[in-house]
Amino acid sequence: MPTLVIDGQEITVEEGTNLVQAAEQLGNEVPHYCYHPGLTVAGNCRMCLVEIEKMPKLQIACNTKATDGMVVHTKSEKVLHAREAVLEFLLINHPIDCPICDQAGECKLQDYYMDHDRQESRIPLQSKVHKGKAIDIGPMIMLDQERCILCTRCTRFLDEVTGTNELGIFQRGNHSRIDLFPGIELDNPYSGNVADICPVGALTNKDFRFRARVWYLERTPSVCPGCATGCNIDIHHRRDEMFRFRPRHNPEVNSYWMCDEGRLTYKRYQGEGRLLQPVRRSGENWQPTTWDETMSQLGNLLSGGTKVAAIVSAQATNEEIHLLNLVTSSNDAQLAGHAWSPADATRDDYLIDADKNPNSAGLRAQGLDPSEGRAVIDAALAGEVSVLLLWRTDLSQLCSDEELDQLGERLEHIVSIDTHYTKSGEIADLMLPIASFAETEGSFTNRKDRVQSLAAALRPPGQARSGWEVLASLSGEPALDSAADVFAHLAQSLDSFRGLSSADLGATGQPLASAE
Repeated sequence: MPTLVIDGQEITVEEGTNLVQAAEQLGNEVPHYCYHPGLTVAGNCRMCLVEIEKMPKLQIACNTKATDGMVVHTKSEKVLHAREAVLEFLLINHPIDCPICDQAGECKLQDYYMDHDRQESRIPLQSKVHKGKAIDIGPMIMLDQERCILCTRCTRFLDEVTGTNELGIFQRGNHSRIDLFPGIELDNPYSGNVADICPVGALTNKDFRFRARVWYLERTPSVCPGCATGCNIDIHHRRDEMFRFRPRHNPEVNSYWMCDEGRLTYKRYQGEGRLLQPVRRSGENWQPTTWDETMSQLGNLLSGGTKVAAIVSAQATNEEIHLLNLVTSSNDAQLAGHAWSPADATRDDYLIDADKNPNSAGLRAQGLDPSEGRAVIDAALAGEVSVLLLWRTDLSQLCSDEELDQLGERLEHIVSIDTHYTKSGEIADLMLPIASFAETEGSFTNRKDRVQSLAAALRPPGQARSGWEVLASLSGEPALDSAADVFAHLAQSLDSFRGLSSADLGATGQPLASAE
């Protein structure tokens, strides 16, 4: 392991570490555009030039490996002058689009100009080379060729990660531009990533364009609920509204990337159809009720000695599944798992899983079969169930409309506890609103049995409550005052989770004990 000195600070790094990475470990950012840790090194932007003692010329930090005894200067006069010159070169033909550019606030040209340049352009505005603007190149992405600095991150991503090769560099000199190859569009399942990695405003996401300025948005780490892969994400939100998902680095799950399908799943969790308060059926209508009345009624139904069954979907968190296990077992009720995916569910050999549930593995880890939900419906149709509790479960995924009508006639009580009004509401006599994955703390277990934590990015709307909170009050277990308490109880109860704690999950999760 080489030991070197960077700006007067000594550091020992892993063999093969480049100087950008080494400086970063000291909290020192070496400015760069073309370098991205998930892609091969291009070394074409020249922004990361540093001075290395005993070397006659400045060297690019992205493609220079740390060696023992190396002495590096990242802020010397020679380096700062070079950065200033590189920035002037990059900005020669750059348009003055900052007020209308969606990259404003997270643009490395803006940031580095303020840090390293701050000089007036020596090129008259009318002399700038003009290129294409607002070009629609695919379902997800818009291209502005004038803003492009030719860092080639996008072309390398499409060559090295997706292997689809839609974009290339055309023309020469200051007329060089990023563009589509003839006859195709940027329409692969991971196309949104090119906007994430673009350091300027050349590639922007259509779904996010002109919706919000990034400096107004908050960022909360979470897990994508779109499929069993469990890609790590950041939720970008403001005033309890989600604006976008962006991938968060996790080398054990999704590297730096996520699919377009998962990127857009935020839309299903907000908008019309949210349950905002507890309601009970009164004839053909719904009547508002209170949480106190609802919880009292629900407790009576569970402990009334009738034949009770519950179905919990793989949309539930580990904490909710555990508490449902406690509630049903203490009331001699049956609990079944349920994981539904469309028959034509997309999948590939990379990140997209055909299982469109974030926690099927969590059901299995707690002894539930994700395919057992239908058996409960059959038992109910046969008159073997009197009270049916549905937790994040839409009956349209389990039975036909005709069977739905039969369930409504044969069951004494149906309770739907969910985020949205679903088909279950057509026959339920009690509905309770709970928080979505983005509004509660908890955890999911992904397809590789990795337990990953969720943080509450938003406040639940209306009177909705966190699912663990609702179930903890029904469980009869004392001192379950937080999702972390519930997880600790789970870890003490099941060997598969033994040794884990919410704090230990960290930013990238931990494997189940049974998966180690």
